[in-house]
Amino acid sequence: MSVLKMTIDSSNRISKINKEIYGHFSEHLGRCIYGGIYVGEDSPIPNVRGIRTDVVEAFKAIKVPVVRWPGGCFADTYHWMDGIGPKESRKKIVNTNWGGVTEDNSFGTHEFLDFCEQVGCEAYVSVNVGSGTVQEAHDWVEYMTSSNDSPMTELRKRNGRQEPWKVKFIGIGNENWGCGGCMSKEYYSDLYRQFQQFIGWGSQKIACGPSSNDSDWTDTMMRKCNPGMMQGLSLHHYTIPTGNWQHKGSSVDFDKKEYYDTLSRTWYMERILRDQKGVMQRYDDEKRIGLCVDEWGIWTDVMEGTNPGFLYQQNSMRDAILASINLNLFNLNSDRVKMANIAQIVNVLQAIVLTEGEKMVLTPTYHVFDMFKEHMEATLVYSNIENKQLVEGEYLPAVSQSVSVDDEGRMHITISNASLDEDFEIDCAMPRTGFKSATTRVLTAEYNKCNTFEEPNAVAPKTCDCVKLDGEKLSFKLPKCSVVAIELC
Repeated sequence: MSVLKMTIDSSNRISKINKEIYGHFSEHLGRCIYGGIYVGEDSPIPNVRGIRTDVVEAFKAIKVPVVRWPGGCFADTYHWMDGIGPKESRKKIVNTNWGGVTEDNSFGTHEFLDFCEQVGCEAYVSVNVGSGTVQEAHDWVEYMTSSNDSPMTELRKRNGRQEPWKVKFIGIGNENWGCGGCMSKEYYSDLYRQFQQFIGWGSQKIACGPSSNDSDWTDTMMRKCNPGMMQGLSLHHYTIPTGNWQHKGSSVDFDKKEYYDTLSRTWYMERILRDQKGVMQRYDDEKRIGLCVDEWGIWTDVMEGTNPGFLYQQNSMRDAILASINLNLFNLNSDRVKMANIAQIVNVLQAIVLTEGEKMVLTPTYHVFDMFKEHMEATLVYSNIENKQLVEGEYLPAVSQSVSVDDEGRMHITISNASLDEDFEIDCAMPRTGFKSATTRVLTAEYNKCNTFEEPNAVAPKTCDCVKLDGEKLSFKLPKCSVVAIELC
């Protein structure tokens, strides 16, 4: 067993880790909304006003901090007036982006914000720029958030909501370089300036940022839109196991080579964050504009026999390792990264929860979020590890890690081992600390192991008494293909 040297300096405090880094994304796509979050008030599945109770309780358990809605590509075809008022009179809509299915709009503004209140999370609403108007966006924000006497507040009250909701984040468009209108960066930046001028009421405004590492798009937005105009700039990047969008690879049937290829590709997020931060720093050295990675995760081919437009995929131990790498990277870049939203929350892409009728299963990725949740609102501190590359000729560190200290002085260490062949002994120096006890949770399984409705706990964290504290030294075993969370008190 190899020994890896690690150092933690808790006196070197770097940045606050915003809770919204642990955010989620929900789109009208496949079974994310209907059957996933929402089943209707008449469903035999336990629900509160149509919203699944088991799903809400699962989200509350991991302290889901924010959910983004209604899209995604769907956001720029969605007209909010169709989704308010009596359900029987709401217009139907054909979801042209995802599967061509007809939706009855029974899940709209009131239902989404009710869902957020049930979960206890912040709302992140994306307004329609691609096919909508400034007036439509203005009216929607006023409808949701204004307490002034106006036609929109009166309409909201007639629809059953007296008090305004708090909507912390407003996204102005989605992927406007692509499905949100195929706009040029110059055109969108001007359009954004127009839209943001008519959207207020205290919400943070988030602009459409680049696809992956498009620095030119970021440069244009930062040059033309100052911090008074936008508080966040989005970024979208998905990990494709094969690197081929036409044949992405299976979520369940893959070998060790594809496992390593996938994780090597997900480490590209490190370069993206470094490059994007560099561009933003040139225009905003006070870091008033946050980088919001509001779509990320693994994207594989759909499960055999499912609708190709529903993007339903399984979730394995590989995905747990991938999630840990990305979340550690977001923590390490929390001086600029202020939000991240994994795609998507239920039944779509790298979902944390899968449902099938009345059944629900927690995925390995869910357990990673549970193990990492103590980082929320804590302070990132310096850590370093003498790493090992797993694949010759590729950038694939064996270990990823981040360390934070919360307001009560507890230290939280999250660390993962991507190696399929080697356990590591971590020998960690922690100068100027006086911790007396440690609790440890370990998530490990075969790299392609999944939780299923028949075997829901095949991949689940376990506590262990495997950490040794000796003054200013910490040592523990890091098993192969594992994610470990340690709390020191």
